[in-house]
Amino acid sequence: MRLIRAFVRSAAYERRFFSKNPWDLAMVVWIPLATVLLIWWIFSQTQITDLPIGVIDQDNGPVANTLVRYLEASPDITVKQLYYSPATAKDAILQRDIYAVVIIPQDFSRNILSGKPSPLVLQVNAQYGTHSGIIQKSVQSVAGTLSAGVEMQRLVKQGMAPSQAAIAYSPIGIQRVSLFNAATNYQQFLASTVIPALLHILAMVIGATTIGRELRDKQLGRWYRFIANGSPINNSLANNGLDSNNLESKNPNLTLSINDTLENQLIAPKQVSILMLLSGLAGKFFWPTLAYSLWSALALWLAIGQQEIASASIMATYLGLVVLMILSFWLGAIFTLGSFSLRTGLSATGFISAPSYAFAGVTFPYIAISESAKHWSDALPLTHYLKLHIAQLQMQAPAAISLPIVYGLVIATAIAMLITALLTKRALAHPERWGAR
Repeated sequence: MRLIRAFVRSAAYERRFFSKNPWDLAMVVWIPLATVLLIWWIFSQTQITDLPIGVIDQDNGPVANTLVRYLEASPDITVKQLYYSPATAKDAILQRDIYAVVIIPQDFSRNILSGKPSPLVLQVNAQYGTHSGIIQKSVQSVAGTLSAGVEMQRLVKQGMAPSQAAIAYSPIGIQRVSLFNAATNYQQFLASTVIPALLHILAMVIGATTIGRELRDKQLGRWYRFIANGSPINNSLANNGLDSNNLESKNPNLTLSINDTLENQLIAPKQVSILMLLSGLAGKFFWPTLAYSLWSALALWLAIGQQEIASASIMATYLGLVVLMILSFWLGAIFTLGSFSLRTGLSATGFISAPSYAFAGVTFPYIAISESAKHWSDALPLTHYLKLHIAQLQMQAPAAISLPIVYGLVIATAIAMLITALLTKRALAHPERWGAR
C-alpha cells in the first residue's frame, strides 16, 4: 500500500505541475499530437509524380518531338520548360526549378532513322537521391520504349511479323514483382516510420526534463518526502509573496518554521527506498505514458489505413511502440541523473535520439553501413522497433517473428528503470550538487 500511495502522490504531484506549466503540458499533449498529424499531412501525396525536368532540343526532328511527348506523358516526370542553352538550364537546376535536363543532340532523328547510334544526355541533380533515382528510371524507360518502337518498326519494314520483331528486339524480358509496398506509397514507407522516430525524440526530452527540473530547482528532496510521507516541504509561501521578515513581527514562531522549512529542502533524506523511488518515478511518468500511448495508437491507426493486417500483428506493433516510449522516458532520466544537469541531459538525449533514424536501416540499407555504425545502430532501441514495425505493418510477417524484439524492449525498460532508481538515490545523497543547470 505504501508503494501504491507513493505512485498516486507522485502522479498527483505531476498533475499539479502540468496545471501550472502549460509549456510542459504542451510537450506531453499538443506538440506530439501536432507532430503526428503534420507528418501525415506532409506525406498525404502518397506517390512522387510530375518531377520537373527541362529539355534542350538541338535536333527538332520528328523522333526528337516524339521523345519530348513521351517524357511529358511519363507519370513520374514532367517537362517544365524547353531550354535553348546549357547555361540557362544549369541556372534552373541551381535554383531548383528543375531537377534534371535531357539534351537531345543534333541529327538525333536522322541517326535514329538511319540505324546509327544517337545517345541522349541526361544531366541530373544527384544531390537529391530520391528525385535522381526516379528521374533516371523514368527517362531510361522512355528511351527504352522509343528505341524499341523504332527498332521494331525497322524490322517490320524488312518483312518481319510484328510479333517476331518484338521477340527479335528483346528476347529476354524481366518480370518484376514487388512483394511489399507495390504502389511505392511514401506515406507507408516514410511517414509511418518517421512518426515513431519523432515521438521517440520527444519522449526522451520529457524523460530528461521530468526529473531534471527537480534537480535544477533543488526540489528533489521535497519530491521524495512528499511521495514517502505525504507531507510536502515547499517554499510556496515565498512564491506567494509572503516574506518571513514581514511576518516576524506578527508571528515569530511562524517565521522560524518557514526558515527551517526552506533550509530542510536541501537536506538529503536519511533513508531512501529503491522500491519507493521506482513507484514514485513511475508516477512521475504516468501522465506522459498515458498520453503517448494515445499518440502511438493514433500513429498506428494512420499507418494501417486500408490495409488488412492481422490483429496479432497490430497488437505486437502497438505494444512495441508503447514500450519504446516508456523506455525513452527512463533513458532521458538516466542521462540527466547521471550528469546532475538538465542541460547536459537534454544535450545527450538530442545527440542520441535525433540521428537514430539515420542508423535504423529505413532510408539507407543497414547491410551497407560500416561495422562500427552497425554496433551503434544495434545499441539504439529505435532500430529494433522499426524492424518490428516494418515486418508487421509493411511486410505483414507472422507476429511470432517480432516477439523477441518486444521481449528485448521490455527487458531493456526494466533495466533502465532500475538504473534510474539507483541514480536517483545517488542524487538524493548529494544535495550539494542540486541546482545545476
